[in-house]
Amino acid sequence: MDSPMRNQLFRILITSAAAAALAGCMVGPNYHRPSLPLAPAFKEPGWTTAQPADLSPRGDWWTVFNDPVLNTLESKVAISNQNVAAAEAAYRQAEALVREQRAGLFPTVSLDGGATRSGGGRGSSGTVVTTGGTTTVVGGGGGGAVNSYRVSASASWAPDIWGRIRRGTEGARGAAQASEADLAAAKLSAQGSLATDYFELRESDIEIALLTQAVDGYQKSLTITQNRFNAGIAPHSDVLQAQSLLASTQGDLADLSRTRAIFEHAIAVLTGEAPETFAVTADPNWKPLIPGVPAAVPSTLLQRRPDVAGAERRAASASAQIGVQIAGYFPDLTLSGNYGFASSELGRLFSASNSSWSIGASVAQTLFDGGLTRARVSAARAAYDQAVATYRQTVLAALQDVEDQLAASRVYAQEYVYRDEAARDADLAATMVLNQYKEGQVAYTNVVTAQVSALNARRTLVQQAATRQSTEVALIQGLGGGWTAPF
Repeated sequence: MDSPMRNQLFRILITSAAAAALAGCMVGPNYHRPSLPLAPAFKEPGWTTAQPADLSPRGDWWTVFNDPVLNTLESKVAISNQNVAAAEAAYRQAEALVREQRAGLFPTVSLDGGATRSGGGRGSSGTVVTTGGTTTVVGGGGGGAVNSYRVSASASWAPDIWGRIRRGTEGARGAAQASEADLAAAKLSAQGSLATDYFELRESDIEIALLTQAVDGYQKSLTITQNRFNAGIAPHSDVLQAQSLLASTQGDLADLSRTRAIFEHAIAVLTGEAPETFAVTADPNWKPLIPGVPAAVPSTLLQRRPDVAGAERRAASASAQIGVQIAGYFPDLTLSGNYGFASSELGRLFSASNSSWSIGASVAQTLFDGGLTRARVSAARAAYDQAVATYRQTVLAALQDVEDQLAASRVYAQEYVYRDEAARDADLAATMVLNQYKEGQVAYTNVVTAQVSALNARRTLVQQAATRQSTEVALIQGLGGGWTAPF
């Protein structure tokens, strides 16, 4: 083909590509975040709206409890927890899928080459070499063997005229952002579980100390009743009651050791360690700290809670899939080109006389598919509606969660005051009744009742303190911890 015609074909190819790029558009709906019925503040009274700079739980939110051991344990979660590691791997996979989708926007260029040696009978006319769609005879017949060499470069490009690839990339990006939110949710869940288990373990430490002290006291009470029985001034039933109370408390003490071991094992797994090599030193003098966590406005949950942000990004991804399916109604354009050389002599392979080239364009349009494309579009729209409903339900559940924790935090604070007063009064009553028994003024049944009541009141107070801490952890989780969506 002569040079003028070749140039004309190149101009046609370039013009077609430019026209395809300029005319490119994205079919399907452009995504807008679904509307939500958000109130300006939470319902629960006693909580002021925090300004963005005033939110306590930021970053390492567990530091508000001022516990060095908890801080050390929490630092291991993001590194060693296997659920977090799995979520991180899923996020990397989602990011790779975004790059895979984006690659479809660019041409594919390939290089091909080869060398052969062939021959035929005396009546053969030559050796046929095909390169770039062009057939060339490079050697004569006569029964002799000939060599053939070829090399060619080819390129193909399918312009994204209707936005199918761009919508696919948009959808993959939304899915990757949702995966990022899932990673944050996995970290927050593991961190919250670790903090709750740690506070339950410390509650067990304090209760073990209380029961140990109670066992010592009950042992002394048993000695007193035994002496009074031996002196003939107390019935044998007093001794039996004292023995029963002592044995029952010793049983509770043994069961608390089992409970503590369970929480210690759970902490080991959350930090990525084997339970048999992990231990948290007991601290019977541990003092719980109840931090105040200000509540944010409800709208901040859309960014601060990973589950809400993830649900919203999945809705965005589903919206993009509608455009991907709508693009199936329109034709596909593919541009291709090839340039190469073929020769029977290696030294002359790249001679201009041995070159060949081709350019072309192809259009494919589905004329009838039995409603397949329409069904795919309908399915994509339904999937988007489902994602939007899931997003709105996630937001409502998040608002309920925060309201529940705010109410629990307020009520538990009030309850703790009453429990503390009840524990002090029960201790005084137990001391008074024991003194009265020593003076022979009351039966030993009164002592047992008072001592059991005092111990239960002290244990309930300790449990109430741990519950308040766990509630604060749940509230921090409900507010999204220290995470903020970057999108």
